[in-house]
Amino acid sequence: MVKSGSGKFSVSRKFMGAGILPAGRLAPLTDTHCHLNLTDHFPDPAGAADRARSVGVDRMIVVGIDDETSRIAVDLADRAAGVFACVGWHPTSAAKFTDVDVIATLCGNARTVAIGEIGLDYHWDYSTPEEQVRSLEAHWDLACELQMPVVFHCREAYDDLLKWLSERDVFPPTCIFHCFAGTAEHAELALNLPTSSYFGIDGPITYKNADALRTIVAGLRVDRLLLETDAPFLTPHPHRGKPNEPAMIPLVCAGLAGALGITAEECSEITDANSRTAFPRLV
Repeated sequence: MVKSGSGKFSVSRKFMGAGILPAGRLAPLTDTHCHLNLTDHFPDPAGAADRARSVGVDRMIVVGIDDETSRIAVDLADRAAGVFACVGWHPTSAAKFTDVDVIATLCGNARTVAIGEIGLDYHWDYSTPEEQVRSLEAHWDLACELQMPVVFHCREAYDDLLKWLSERDVFPPTCIFHCFAGTAEHAELALNLPTSSYFGIDGPITYKNADALRTIVAGLRVDRLLLETDAPFLTPHPHRGKPNEPAMIPLVCAGLAGALGITAEECSEITDANSRTAFPRLV
């Protein structure tokens, strides 16, 4: 395990330009989880991608939540520089899930880098746990067959998801726990799986009341951390309450750097390298 620092939060409160960049320009950044495919939130996804590139975000992974949004994600990846796709059914959409035929076809696109976001969500009741597991199993089997990374959504369900994972016999090459909010024990269980587990870090790492999260993240393996925005959700401080977008990933980077006790430049270099290991198709 790489020692990452004290976990004390020390993000600079000075920001450049429109309040997006921390002081100084960072090394290349990768937003490994955003939703530019949600057309109600991003009527001009190309413009959002351009704004991100203007602040050093070289790569963005647009994540599907059902067949339609997965198709849009792949279409955006085909048309916009630096954009890639992740395809699958979100657990809260699982009540309408039937099969993975569309997802399997979309995985044939070279710019589709992962299957997801799939998993379990016990916070909302849009789909039952049984419906979520049915979708989860079908996507998992596809990911294992194709040997593609899996992106997990897990909310208030870490015990059950990790138990389910512990009972699998075959694994994909990597598993990404999007917006990780589990305990240190959950992280240890994930790291002990017979695959390479990664942890997505989002806007909450910058929140003033997130000391517990920062302490947990500071104890994680630095070579398994990824930056995410989850845009348009989870907007980082100081823009909390406003719509999020990939151009705000430097703020997440600064927040993670503060938790780890390293510089934002070091954090951007580490997480950018991690993203290319977690997602082998990412170029």
